[in-house]
Amino acid sequence: MRVVAGELRGRKLVAPTGEGTRPTADRVREALFSILGDVSALRVLDLYAGSGALGIEALSRGAAQAVFVDSSPAAVAAVRRNLSDLGLEAPVRRQDALAYLFAAAGGDPYDLVFADPPYDSALRVAPRLAELLPPVLSPGAVIVTESNKRVPLELPFDLLRERSYGDTRIAVHRHG
Repeated sequence: MRVVAGELRGRKLVAPTGEGTRPTADRVREALFSILGDVSALRVLDLYAGSGALGIEALSRGAAQAVFVDSSPAAVAAVRRNLSDLGLEAPVRRQDALAYLFAAAGGDPYDLVFADPPYDSALRVAPRLAELLPPVLSPGAVIVTESNKRVPLELPFDLLRERSYGDTRIAVHRHG
């Protein structure tokens, strides 16, 4: 797994150990960022961060800031190692994503949010994400979800694009 583009292009990333994480494949990240276009100067939130590949990709492409959130100790360790190996500094929170969103309401808003929860939790977390995301979003913010295409994570925001890559569904939404 590598950073696909930007100033860190080609640099290696480590993935958390264990079966609980599915790192977003390089080709899927490349396609996703092609859809997103310019992410320069955006504030990014990487929920269910795993390896942190999505947020790191955004930083490599010029995002102003990224915050990484995951409840798994192995994932948090992987994100911290990746940031350190790449010479990046960013907040990494070992916290449940929904709890983070609840606590972050009223703080500085995010322009781009990645949400890649465990596939088997999509139906359970979708209503809470729909409720907790708006207070942390800037006007016109983009939300990217990754889920199983058979049991998709569906949010009540404007759907801009939807793509499938094997069993993976990527959905790009706009808020406001």
